[in-house]
Amino acid sequence: MTASLPGSSQPLPRALVVAALLASGLGLGGCAGMSDEMTAAFADPAKYDLYDCKQLEVERKKLAARAAELQGLMEKAQTGVAGPVMAEIGYRNEYITVRGQTKNADEAWQRNRCLETPQPAGKPEVSAAPRASDRSGRALTRSGNAVY
Repeated sequence: MTASLPGSSQPLPRALVVAALLASGLGLGGCAGMSDEMTAAFADPAKYDLYDCKQLEVERKKLAARAAELQGLMEKAQTGVAGPVMAEIGYRNEYITVRGQTKNADEAWQRNRCLETPQPAGKPEVSAAPRASDRSGRALTRSGNAVY
């Protein structure tokens, strides 16, 4: 199947098709540089108004982790053939929403004059989830422990 102009039976040159795809890719890439004012439009500004400092602290950590995860997924998608397009379609909207929520949570944090809770000495900031184990006490892994 070849592309052709409307009302014409001549196929478009391949270079023209590539140029059109490149132009559309650059157009999508322009959305990547959205400012913080634009990201606020994608999040509810009143969501964190009734949160106390403890709730805000937990929410800010979750939002930071999710933003980092989405950023990593977008960077990973960039390595593929259609990576930039897939990163925009698959992850950009959620990333913009998370950035807007982060901005709103940070503003609520400042309004409430919250302070970070100091971590006890010797304890890691984020604890690892406990691993599942079978009856013998061995840790379950994804491969090799299938039930037949």
